[in-house]
Amino acid sequence: MNRPIAPTKTVVPIAKEDPWGAYAMSLDDVTDRLRRITGALAEKSVPYAVVGGQAVALWVATKEPAAVRTTKDVDLLIRRDDLPRARAAALSVEMDYFEVMGVGMFLDRQAPNPRHAVHLVWAGEKVRPEYESPSPDVDQHQTIADLSAVSLLGLVSMKLLANRDQDRVHLRDMIDVGLVDRKTLGQLPASLAKRLEALLSESGR
Repeated sequence: MNRPIAPTKTVVPIAKEDPWGAYAMSLDDVTDRLRRITGALAEKSVPYAVVGGQAVALWVATKEPAAVRTTKDVDLLIRRDDLPRARAAALSVEMDYFEVMGVGMFLDRQAPNPRHAVHLVWAGEKVRPEYESPSPDVDQHQTIADLSAVSLLGLVSMKLLANRDQDRVHLRDMIDVGLVDRKTLGQLPASLAKRLEALLSESGR
């Protein structure tokens, strides 16, 4: 006689930590990393400018803080000639310099994970050989919230040059809050103006 098979019990794993708390902590870590390295560079008088998603967040916040998109990336524009002084500044806050796949970065000595690095962009040099123009110089900046952020035109140009999905999302954010409009077109090379024109038309601007 066959015995009835006992029903199986589904065990749902319980998260070891609160997901929202972990997310909030990760954002705090990004802010801390940004503040530590920029404070150290300023202390050593090393010119820099925040670029990438953090620069977009800073600029968008000047118009509409609620529209700021969070990002885990920290990207800084510095001059290659200033790298020795920048490395000394980074060491003062326990960050070491590494190059991975040709990309310079500062890694936290306590948690040397490239995904949590401060990535460097060389001022006045092309990020990729196929780009038609180089990155802006650090002189092209504006102070926002005590941080040196790349100029709005410099940021727009960098995003148009990269032209990845995430770059177009950032450009749409700047268009939506009124930072970028059709007046910007005349300040750009023709090829970049064409890309921006498409985004403006898509947004009904």
